[in-house]
Amino acid sequence: MKNKRRSFVGGAVILGAVGILIKALGAVFRIPLANIIGDDGMGYYQTAYPIYVLFLTIATAGIPTAVSRMVAERYAKDKPYEAYRVFRTSSKLLFATGLVSASILFFGAGAITSAIKEPDAIYCMRAIAPALIFVPLMGSYRGFFQGRQDMRPTATSQFVEQLFRVICGLALTVILLPKGLPMAAAGASFGATAGGFFGFLAMLVIYFRNKAGIEAEISTLDRTPDETTASIVKTIIFIAVPITIGASIMPIITSIDTALVKSRLMTLGYSSAEARALYGQLTGMAQPIINLPQVLTQAVSVSLVPVIASSYKRGDTEFMEENIVLSIRYAMMIAMPCAFGLMVMSTPIMLMLYPAQPEAAVGAANCLEVLAVGVIFLSIVHATTGTLQGIGKQHIPVLNLVIGAVCKIFLTMTLTGIGWLNIRGAAVGTVAAYGVAAGLNLIAIKRYTGVTVGFTQAYRKPIEESFAMGLVASLLTYFLKQFGVGNAVACLIGIAAGAVVYVFRVFQTRMISIEELEDMEDVGDLKITRLLIKIYDKFIPKDFM
Repeated sequence: MKNKRRSFVGGAVILGAVGILIKALGAVFRIPLANIIGDDGMGYYQTAYPIYVLFLTIATAGIPTAVSRMVAERYAKDKPYEAYRVFRTSSKLLFATGLVSASILFFGAGAITSAIKEPDAIYCMRAIAPALIFVPLMGSYRGFFQGRQDMRPTATSQFVEQLFRVICGLALTVILLPKGLPMAAAGASFGATAGGFFGFLAMLVIYFRNKAGIEAEISTLDRTPDETTASIVKTIIFIAVPITIGASIMPIITSIDTALVKSRLMTLGYSSAEARALYGQLTGMAQPIINLPQVLTQAVSVSLVPVIASSYKRGDTEFMEENIVLSIRYAMMIAMPCAFGLMVMSTPIMLMLYPAQPEAAVGAANCLEVLAVGVIFLSIVHATTGTLQGIGKQHIPVLNLVIGAVCKIFLTMTLTGIGWLNIRGAAVGTVAAYGVAAGLNLIAIKRYTGVTVGFTQAYRKPIEESFAMGLVASLLTYFLKQFGVGNAVACLIGIAAGAVVYVFRVFQTRMISIEELEDMEDVGDLKITRLLIKIYDKFIPKDFM
């Protein structure tokens, strides 16, 4: 039987570490892709991809989280067979929703692309549609293992999925480039289908390797169902629908942006091609950069749900409150340095990543400076959403994000039409949406759990050390370039130096305690974690502040 009183930290470390690797692979995909097909080709790709994400979100977003929470609750009550039944029921449900979504996107691609006035994006949409069959199926398996507080299967399948997405997507882009940018972008889109297929195969292999152990857990138990299949489906839907609506809001807004932003830019005098290129700079070049810290904070959220659900079901209030505070603090320790670093290093970073298109890179850097602020708010949204979902208040983050999304639409319409802001107005709208949702989520946590996260406790130290890190990184990069060092080398050295400063200060100021490091020993019995604990305990004074 799984350990019922396990912190979310170990699972978050696993998902976070693999998430970084996945994003590195994503950079291997996105950066060459943008250099091969340019911002115009990225415009085709980014026209189809947000719509695919919207369909994927509608088909799957809430169900894996619902499965994770329901499985954790049943294990907390020593009912592993009921947890297994939740998994089996959810897999059938997800297959059905995925098949319907894939069919709608594939056969309706022509109508959708005509409606948004990008008819050549039809190839991208049809190439990516089959992924909607395989990715939802993976979700049921991932939710089951996450509910058992085992994040390794999820991490493994995510890595395999991304690996094949990169390999197949880039290969097909190059092969199809002679047929034109729309077809080359479609080749890139098909990478998601290939990745989904191989990721699902990996998940099946993991499941069958663990099936004997799962059967052993339930073999001695009475298999008379406590609840009907219809009751399980009803509970899954009750939990999943608000989560799905919430997860759909930003993809919906992004899809609206596809038409809205271009329209507003054209009122400023930009041509259709120029507006599409600016939109490509925002969504295809700048937006993916801020997705890296999101991977880490999403890992916190995913790992947090079963821990909060389990402790809430057992009435272990102290442990629940401890994990709530810890999740916000960890989110800030991740988000603050990323936000400060991206703000002060936006231009060197974008020029390093897109050397073949310096003009577009500088334009994207202006967007990145603004979006970087949103990293902080979005990290709070992730951590607080995991908590609210765990205690059964999954509708609250949805309502808060709706309010934020309304603010975004208003600000995007207003600010994107201002000449000196142009595409940056859309970025400001996105940041505002996350800021509003983050503040409202924190208020909700205080109301429903009584937990207040103090400024000094969670925010002060990360802000101070992130400021120091950003200062070191930007100044070092600047002076290296003055002495003739190339931008890419200077940028990498500056980032590395800033990271070293930040990590050193994290340990020196004891932002992470020894107890929290010990929680990470679950992660594959990492020897490096034990070594860190010894160094930490021996060389860092306990009264250092």
